[in-house]
Amino acid sequence: MLAVFYAMLCACAAGASAAGSAEPAFDAADIQANIDVLQHAYEALHPGLYRYNTPQTMRDHFATLRAALDGRRTLTQTYLALSEFAAKVRCGHTYANFYNQPESIQAALFEGHNRVPFEFRWLDGRMFVTRDLTGRRLLPRGSEILAITGVKPSDILARLLPVARADGSNDAKRVAQLQVQGDDRYETFDVFLPLYFPQIQTEQRLTLRTPRGTVRTHVVQALSDAQRQGFRRLKADDRTGGFALHFERRTAVLTMPSWVFYNSTWDWQAFIRRSFEEIARMRATSLVIDLRGNEGGVDVGDAILPHLIDSPLTVFDPPRLVRYRRVPGDLTPLLDTWDSSFKDWGDDAQPYDARFYRLRDEQKSIGPRRIEPAAPRFRGRVFVLVGATNSSATFQFAQQVQVAGVATLVGQTTGGNRRGINGGAFFFLRLPHTQIEMDVPLIARFPEDDPPDAGVVPDIQVTPTPLDIAAGTDVEMAAVRAAIRASRRGTDTP
Repeated sequence: MLAVFYAMLCACAAGASAAGSAEPAFDAADIQANIDVLQHAYEALHPGLYRYNTPQTMRDHFATLRAALDGRRTLTQTYLALSEFAAKVRCGHTYANFYNQPESIQAALFEGHNRVPFEFRWLDGRMFVTRDLTGRRLLPRGSEILAITGVKPSDILARLLPVARADGSNDAKRVAQLQVQGDDRYETFDVFLPLYFPQIQTEQRLTLRTPRGTVRTHVVQALSDAQRQGFRRLKADDRTGGFALHFERRTAVLTMPSWVFYNSTWDWQAFIRRSFEEIARMRATSLVIDLRGNEGGVDVGDAILPHLIDSPLTVFDPPRLVRYRRVPGDLTPLLDTWDSSFKDWGDDAQPYDARFYRLRDEQKSIGPRRIEPAAPRFRGRVFVLVGATNSSATFQFAQQVQVAGVATLVGQTTGGNRRGINGGAFFFLRLPHTQIEMDVPLIARFPEDDPPDAGVVPDIQVTPTPLDIAAGTDVEMAAVRAAIRASRRGTDTP
């Protein structure tokens, strides 16, 4: 039956892309059964379900979801309703993950010939071009897009924000997620723009204001999904995550666009060791760790920190909390993951309070972590470039180095949330009937005090202006250079 469903969905997707034919649709009873499964799984397994919502609020959100899908619905309608619901959990790791959907759903929903032919950033709710991809030099860098096929960018942003994922009230992460910077296989903006604004398709009418103040209108061809991939900065086959080390005189710059190495065989730990050996050999006096655009992944920071300390560092991480010790049997067949131990924590999950179990670490202990120094030790000044994208492991690393006082954060307030985030381990919940996948994060890190509902504020805050974008100015690196010059002069500020 499953094979028949996939064949049907592929055929529908191919027909829709070729001739605009109807997409798959699902009966109300099947969709409501999916919601039953989703509610059961989230209430039993999701550790952050009630971090930013009350139990009653979540029941209301489920009721809203049921009402939205109370009838026969198309694949698009079902996917959008589930995505809007997931965003209400206010967890940056809770969504209908683009990468975990069946290939047939990816082809039907995410891979159309409808990508805007430019990259952009949002500044104060306005859309500014950072890279022209038309091939015709029509969109000067720093131009403000005023309309796309008659739709104002402010209306687009307002429509897409409710579906963007972020932790708590950190709306800066939601906005950053809706930029297009050539970082990801599936850009959130690319996925949702044509689903919410079907009038924006292959031929697009762009109205813009150039940096010189001239208003122009151009009719351009949208990019296909394959063309968008060709412009990516971090290619899909780059198993190194884009790691690179270069030097600007006596300043070493360690660039890390991604820490996603879950299924990688590349030895990133060896790269870090070799990098610090090269930094020592070159006698660098400053180190810049560039995490811009890096949402997170594995805990690469744990391999960096030992090279930045002279004596053992005690790290007081928030406790690792889970909602269950063993997965309910009726959910087990619907859950996929990369480690079967997630389905039964056993004695590694110790009672914590009425709601949670606390996980022991790899040494079977619970409590502060001790990080030992590692050679070669870097004793110069360390800067970490951060922004709203940093919301998982990179958020945690930024928080750790700032608290420990071993680095200066430069950039914009991070993503993530000081009140707590979820991640570390995941189930991929395949909903029956529709086959839509929903991510279920399993481990919460909630501080035991009462921190603000916000990201980590950098020590040196800088934000590019439209003029900076037009000039191609790297404002974060400019701030680092100014701080280094100020240090040499013996002053405290750039």
